[in-house]
Amino acid sequence: MVTFFPKQFSDKAVAVYAASLIVVSMIYIRHALAFKFMLFGIVEVIGFFYLANALTKKWRIYPQTVFKKQLFITALIIRVVWVVFSYYFYMDQTGKPYEFSAADSMFYQEVSSKFVKYSWSLSNLASFFNDLNAADTGYFYYLSTIYSILGTDDLGTQIIIVRLLKCLISAFTCILIYNLAKRNFGESVGRMSAVFCMLMPNLIYYCGLHLKETEMLFLVVAYLDRADYLLRSKRYNVWTILITFSLALSLFFFRTILGAVAVLSFFSALLFTSTKIVGRAKKVLLIFWCIVAVGYLAGGTIITEIQEVWEDRDQNQEAKRRHQVNKGVEWAKYATGGVMAPIIFVVPFATMVDVDEQYNQQLIHGGNFVKNVLGVFVILALFYAIFRKNNWRDFSLIGVFAVGYLVVIAFSGYANAERFHLPVLPCILMMAAYGVSLVNLRNIKYINYWYIVVFIMEFGWAFFKLGSRGIVE
Repeated sequence: MVTFFPKQFSDKAVAVYAASLIVVSMIYIRHALAFKFMLFGIVEVIGFFYLANALTKKWRIYPQTVFKKQLFITALIIRVVWVVFSYYFYMDQTGKPYEFSAADSMFYQEVSSKFVKYSWSLSNLASFFNDLNAADTGYFYYLSTIYSILGTDDLGTQIIIVRLLKCLISAFTCILIYNLAKRNFGESVGRMSAVFCMLMPNLIYYCGLHLKETEMLFLVVAYLDRADYLLRSKRYNVWTILITFSLALSLFFFRTILGAVAVLSFFSALLFTSTKIVGRAKKVLLIFWCIVAVGYLAGGTIITEIQEVWEDRDQNQEAKRRHQVNKGVEWAKYATGGVMAPIIFVVPFATMVDVDEQYNQQLIHGGNFVKNVLGVFVILALFYAIFRKNNWRDFSLIGVFAVGYLVVIAFSGYANAERFHLPVLPCILMMAAYGVSLVNLRNIKYINYWYIVVFIMEFGWAFFKLGSRGIVE
């Protein structure tokens, strides 16, 4: 069993990234990335793969308490450095402390900061955000509460404090990832998973934005951790059940479909998890709680939003493709659910060409490349869990949550949108760490082949982005 991320994988990943970037830039030199975005990608890829090798190897011998301390402090430092740097970087690039072409982040800030002028109370807060959809209210409540406590409407202060809190939340999320992965896959996989999450560029990136993803990710991981604990623990009571279902309920107020998938995944885990982990009496009790929770949700506006999302999935996908085609993205019409579903664990691909001023995608292209490389380990983990070791039942909570959400994304209009993949990224990283642990002399050849596939994917994606706009034939 492999207990750390091998250096040979890091070397090959960095070499493939360099080859992909050089070849794409040379062939499409008129549309090559700006140097600053190349630099971001280089730091993201080299930083992840070489630190993943060094830290998973060094930290595997640390006592558990020392490991958690190192994990939290290192994750926090990395994120604080990025928050401070990105604040001034965006100020220099856009004139505002927001990302390129900011929309949602500015809306969250502007609406929530207005509440500082009101007398703080839950009734005022509910009245103030009465016209918002249920899936929008969670982050607004959160921001408004922080701004009310701060008692200032100074933009810089509000921005920095909120983003520093994101750093704390994201660093603590890494600890939860460790606990969850260790419980499911063992100590070494738990440590690898936590280090992957600590170093994952996409998770760091959102700490420097005023979007809800960091807080939403924390709630997702906290829910999965508590739900998994509830399933596996012999000691549970009303409070452990209430905490689990409260976390599931909170997800409805950040992204409706996440809450729906959370309930579905827990119910599925109850049905599939072996009785040696969840006893029959416990299954009956928790299934009863699931039925009560679903019954409660079915009578409100939340279930209405879920129905609308599901019923409109085909129209949303078609509308997104039609919009892209009208903008000149001719090949977007081929991005159907049937095409995207088989590659949903690997996408989004890395944007290595400058087109349509997609600067945010260009900035984080290194993080997407990391996910593309780790995709082979996710596939390996799924294969072994289902076909070889026959232990998929005991991993069903994480698996159903990830697969369920990704299936919805695959058949929506956002199958290649990095932001919409983020909620299940921790699950993907846990699966990848488990896949790394399963590498042996018999299957390593497939890992080596995968690097060739990744090169083809990155070049193909550049060709697609330019060709679909009629820039290349």
